[in-house]
Amino acid sequence: MYDAVRQTDPEIARVLDAELSRQREQLEMIASENFTSRAVLDTMGSVMTNKYAEGYPGKRYYGGCVHVDEAENLAKQRACELFGADRANVQPHSGSTANMTAYLAFCKPGDKILGLSLSHGGHLTHGHPVNFSGLMFQAIHYEVERGSEVIDYDKLREQAKRERPRLLIGGASAYPRTWDYAAMRSIAAEVDAVFVFDMAHIAGLVAGGVHPSPVPHADVVTSTTHKTLRGPRGGLILCKQEHLKAINKMNFPGIQGGPLMHMIAAKAVCFHECLQPSFRDYAQRTLDNAQALAAALLAKGFRLASGGTDNHLLLVNCKPRGMTGKAMEELLEEVGITCNKNTVPFDEESPAVASGVRLGTPALTTRGMGPAAMERIADIMDRAVTARGDAAALARLRAESLELCRAFPLYPELG
Repeated sequence: MYDAVRQTDPEIARVLDAELSRQREQLEMIASENFTSRAVLDTMGSVMTNKYAEGYPGKRYYGGCVHVDEAENLAKQRACELFGADRANVQPHSGSTANMTAYLAFCKPGDKILGLSLSHGGHLTHGHPVNFSGLMFQAIHYEVERGSEVIDYDKLREQAKRERPRLLIGGASAYPRTWDYAAMRSIAAEVDAVFVFDMAHIAGLVAGGVHPSPVPHADVVTSTTHKTLRGPRGGLILCKQEHLKAINKMNFPGIQGGPLMHMIAAKAVCFHECLQPSFRDYAQRTLDNAQALAAALLAKGFRLASGGTDNHLLLVNCKPRGMTGKAMEELLEEVGITCNKNTVPFDEESPAVASGVRLGTPALTTRGMGPAAMERIADIMDRAVTARGDAAALARLRAESLELCRAFPLYPELG
């Protein structure tokens, strides 16, 4: 692997080798990360990267686009088939640019948008003041309820009626519960708002048929392709036929220039993989693992936001165990578990410290791990908290994590 890189740039080759080793030897539990197939990896590194293709299939600004047109059309067709959507735009470079495209297709700078607060599980691009969504628009936020830590849709309806947003945004980065799409559709209709749902985190579960789909309810659905979809890093927009022209025009030339054709071809491969029966099994196992992990952590005395999960992620409140999220992230890294610190609802810590950590099961499920492994991981976490400060005990736990990793090899064909 990387033979050409070794000959040309040994320093980068060493970095690539080190990263492969890290991925193989760490328990990857960041909820937004996954491991692509070799087919997706190969496509990302293909000759498609050489081609400029501004515009859309059949309407490019460059010649020589016959084959990249084929790839993009396949990606769009497969995305629509996978999600039951009317139309798709597969050009966004990321979930953020997909959201920017969707917002600006319907809103002018200064318009009001209503999304879930980042500190309550939302996303940076749903109106946070440091992000384009908060800088360009008048952003207001809804929150989860104290106690239950879930969304109260009756309160959301009343807030929307008071604020009259142009855009109602659903979706999250750290909300472990199922959304009521029908309620949000009803709220949007009542206040004459456009309903945009960002399904970046749950897209693979939706594709696998193990989680309800927002597509029949939302005007526009945005997503990434690299989380539970297990594809290349990039964005996706699904929309109804009547919105396609506005979406396409805003994506190009409004926001982006030349699309990344190697990534679009890799998205086509990803969607093809997701259409296979084996992917439905993967999605179900991802859910089963999240349930097993939640049950095991609760049994060990950990506190989970909203008391559990309906999807692939869990939000662990570390304060009852006497730790901040930052301290827990660092402790788990020491014993071979990769996660990220994350605010919890009504957090009194800053985002840089946070009171919680976010855990996800997609990557470990891709490696073949099941509920027994989730229970073992919960046990390692529990013993790590008890042993913090004891270097020898933590080293033994790191050895246990490494043993578990080696029992489920990652990319063994790469040598």
